[in-house]
Amino acid sequence: MKAVTNSSVLIALSTIGQLSLLHQRFPEGLLLPQAVWREVASALWLTRRAITNDALVTLLRMELDEGEAEAIALYLEEPVEAILLDEKNARKVARRMGLPVLGTLGVLIWAKKNGLIPSLREQLDALRLGKFRLSQLVYQEALNKVGE
Repeated sequence: MKAVTNSSVLIALSTIGQLSLLHQRFPEGLLLPQAVWREVASALWLTRRAITNDALVTLLRMELDEGEAEAIALYLEEPVEAILLDEKNARKVARRMGLPVLGTLGVLIWAKKNGLIPSLREQLDALRLGKFRLSQLVYQEALNKVGE
């Protein structure tokens, strides 16, 4: 399985030392638009793709940053299992377009349910220490989903 990603999920998981969870969740790799590739270091299982629909990117840039706009455009050009986005507005736009959105918390919940991490709470606390914005309500909902 593959996914398209924006930089925020890569950065958040990298901050807490859990970037490899993405490779486990999406073993066929992640697709990154050029804007995201420029923001993050490359790994063998990350695949850079050029966007062909520049008009769509320009339109999306009215609401989103360059990486988010290109990630959504790339997903539409090359549909895969999910699009990885964390920013609230980007997630809203992607959902409005009917795209299957997954974020950092979704990856961590999946990892906990699949026995790849021992404690979701520890990972969420580490994210918060790294300045990842996470409301108390979302924090508690995530823990409830995995029985912590």
